[in-house]
Amino acid sequence: MALSLYVDTERWRAHQQTVLNQFPGLVPVCKGNGYGFGHERLAEEVTRSGSDIIAVGTTYEAARMKDWFSGDLLVLTPFRRGEEPVPLPDRAIRTVSSVDGVNALVGARVVIEVMSSMKRHGVVEEDLGKLRASIEDVRLEGFAIHLPLDRTDGTDAVDEVIGWMDRLRTARLPLEKVFVSHLGPEEFALLQRQFPQTRFRARIGTRLWLGDHEATRYRGSVLDVTRVVRGDRFGYRQQKAPGDGWLVVVAGGTSHGVGLEAPKAMHGMTSRAKGVARAGLATVNRNLSPFVWDGKQRWFAEPPHMQVSILFVPEEAAEPKVGDELTAILRHTTTQHDRLVDN
Repeated sequence: MALSLYVDTERWRAHQQTVLNQFPGLVPVCKGNGYGFGHERLAEEVTRSGSDIIAVGTTYEAARMKDWFSGDLLVLTPFRRGEEPVPLPDRAIRTVSSVDGVNALVGARVVIEVMSSMKRHGVVEEDLGKLRASIEDVRLEGFAIHLPLDRTDGTDAVDEVIGWMDRLRTARLPLEKVFVSHLGPEEFALLQRQFPQTRFRARIGTRLWLGDHEATRYRGSVLDVTRVVRGDRFGYRQQKAPGDGWLVVVAGGTSHGVGLEAPKAMHGMTSRAKGVARAGLATVNRNLSPFVWDGKQRWFAEPPHMQVSILFVPEEAAEPKVGDELTAILRHTTTQHDRLVDN
């Protein structure tokens, strides 16, 4: 009995191919928990696609991925002096976001990230002159610009990249290859047409692996079902059942990521009102679970345990049976499944 990730493999791979066709030279990103699929599985998919490179989040991920993928390993987290050294093969490429970082990586393969409107990290325009002298001592693989997902101020992503192309050219820096993130296929194609001498490579993770929501499905197995009537006490905290129905023990708890949720950026009054409503219900121990039964998302009977969750299913719903599977609406990047099933 498990929390399972079911994959419609044919549909999933067809979506991957669509994205690969939209972004020639795409760099697949396989960081974190492997977008819910795991690093080893994604390494298999990247190898199958014929890509010569894969991007990972950290040097630790690169150290694991080197045993599963034989091509280049682009580490996205920028190098910092004093970081713990991790043994990596020569096919590893480090991202650097400062002149100091370039100076510290003599002889290494590097991608230099410039400061975008994300304002997270990157070389600033004022340091481009110093950078020109420093790149002689590294094996420069190209420049990179990491763009924001949303542009609430009305600015244009292509214009931002063009601005950096002009600055780099003015500083007499090589523009053979530029890595970009968070561009649409039309924007990507426009840049490639405008700068035919530069090879643009899109670093893509979410769109590639999770762009077709219908290709994957999480399901948790029902382990036990107990009949209760209103007022019956149950669970670790001996709370009272809110009505007649069933307590349903389902595979999937905090160790899987169930009940854990990353903060969300809220825009507009509707999303804010929903957030306030959820917070209000939580104060009276009413928390909606990600599990769906009989067409509805069901409430947690109590906070999820480490490996299972207990749900309350009211008697007007169909009675769950041991061995049934409940669909679970879970975020791939925060979920650890017990098993992956290819359909």
